[in-house]
Amino acid sequence: MFQTNDFKKIKNIYLTNLRNKNTSRSDFRQNADLISRIIAQETLTIIETETITIQTPIETTIGLQIKPKIMLIPILRSGMSMLEPFLYYFKNASIGVIGLKRDEKTAIAHLYYQNIPKINKSEIVIILDPMIATGGTGLATLKILMQLGATEENIIFASIINSTEGINAIKAEFPKITILQAGIDNKLNNNKFIVPGLGDFGDRYYGTE
Repeated sequence: MFQTNDFKKIKNIYLTNLRNKNTSRSDFRQNADLISRIIAQETLTIIETETITIQTPIETTIGLQIKPKIMLIPILRSGMSMLEPFLYYFKNASIGVIGLKRDEKTAIAHLYYQNIPKINKSEIVIILDPMIATGGTGLATLKILMQLGATEENIIFASIINSTEGINAIKAEFPKITILQAGIDNKLNNNKFIVPGLGDFGDRYYGTE
C-alpha cells in the first residue's frame, strides 16, 4: 500500500545521494535543494497557524495562515544553500546573516560578520546550517540571537545532517529550541568531521574541495 507524507523515507533517499562521494557537484546541489525543501515543509508543520475568513469566487470560507512573523538566519557560507528552499515556503520572512568560521585546529567558531534585522520576541527565528558537528557554530549563533532578543522556545535549528555530540552540546545550553534534520550520525573523527557524514558540505556544494 502507498503511504503519503513519509518525510523520513524521502529525506533518506536524498541524504544517501549527498553522502555518496561519487555524486557530481550538480547532483549534490540538486539533492541539497530537494532535502532542504522537505525540511522546510516539516518546519512549516510545527509553526503556529491561525484561522482566517476568505472569499472564494463562490462564497466565504475558513482557511489557515501562518500566525507569527518568521526570520531566516543562514550561517555563512553553507547555510545560504538552504535559504532559497525555505523562502519558497516562507516568502515574507525577513533575513539575517551570520558569518562564523570554524578554526580547523581548535574547532572553535569565530564571528567575522553579522547583519540581523531587529528581532521581535514573538518572532520565529529559523537558523539554517546544513551540518551540526561539534555544535560550536550553532552555540555561537544562538548566543548572538539571544542577545538580540530572540526567545529560546521560538528558535528552530534546521539542518541536513547532525552529530549526536553536536545536538547534545546545543541542547545542554538551549534545551527549549527545536532541532530538525534529515539524519543523525553518532561519531566525530579526530578532525571533528561527522562520521560517516557526507564530507565537507560547503566544499562539495561550492566546488572548493
